[in-house]
Amino acid sequence: MKIALIGATGFVGAAVLEELLQRGHDVTALARSPEKLLPRAGLAAVRADAREAAEVAAAVKGHDAVISAFNPGWDVPELYAEFLRGHDAIVAGVKRAGVARFVVVGGAGSLYVAPGVQLVDTPVFHEHVPPNIVPGAQAARDALTALRNERELDWTFVSPPVGLAPGERSGAYRLGGEEVLMDGDKPAGISVADLAVAIVDEVERTRHSRQRFTVAAAA
Repeated sequence: MKIALIGATGFVGAAVLEELLQRGHDVTALARSPEKLLPRAGLAAVRADAREAAEVAAAVKGHDAVISAFNPGWDVPELYAEFLRGHDAIVAGVKRAGVARFVVVGGAGSLYVAPGVQLVDTPVFHEHVPPNIVPGAQAARDALTALRNERELDWTFVSPPVGLAPGERSGAYRLGGEEVLMDGDKPAGISVADLAVAIVDEVERTRHSRQRFTVAAAA
C-alpha cells in the first residue's frame, strides 16, 4: 500500500514508520523538518506543515491511506488550541485530497473508566499526569468527539493503553473498545512497537471503521 504518515519523527510515529517499512509499504512521511528522517528504501520524506490543510492535501493526494500521529509537542504554548488546529487541518487536507481511509492515533485520556466517565476527567489522571500534558489529552478527546460525526472519511481512532513505553516487538496484542483495559487491578500497557503493529494491522485490514479501539499487551 501507499501510505502517508504524519508525525513520523515522534515517539509513536517513529514506531509506526518502522512497522510500515518492515512490511514493505511505500511511505510518504510529512514533516516540517524532513531532514530528521534518514533515507531508507520505501520512504519518501516530504516537507509539509500538518497545521496547513493545503500542504497536507498536496502531500497525501494519491495515497491509499493516511495515518496521523500528529502532536505539536507537549511543551508548546496553548497546546489545546494547537493540537486541534493541527487535527482539523489534517482532516480537511485528507478530505480535500480525496483519501477516504484515515487512521488517527489519539490518547488514552478519552477512554472510559466508568459509565459516562472518561479517564481525562478523573482526579487520578490529574494527579499522575504532568500539567503540561493535560491540555493535549483534552484536545485528543475533543478530536475524537468531532470524528464521531464525520461521514466523508472512513476513519478509525486508536487509543493506546494507559501504560505505553519503549520495548520489544512481540507482534501480539489484545483489543479493546471504549474502556480502559486492565491487567488485574492495574491499567494495562503495551510497548510502542506492539502498538505500531496494531495500528498497521488496522490499516491493512479495516476492522474498526468509524470506531475507536484500544489495545494492550497480550495476556
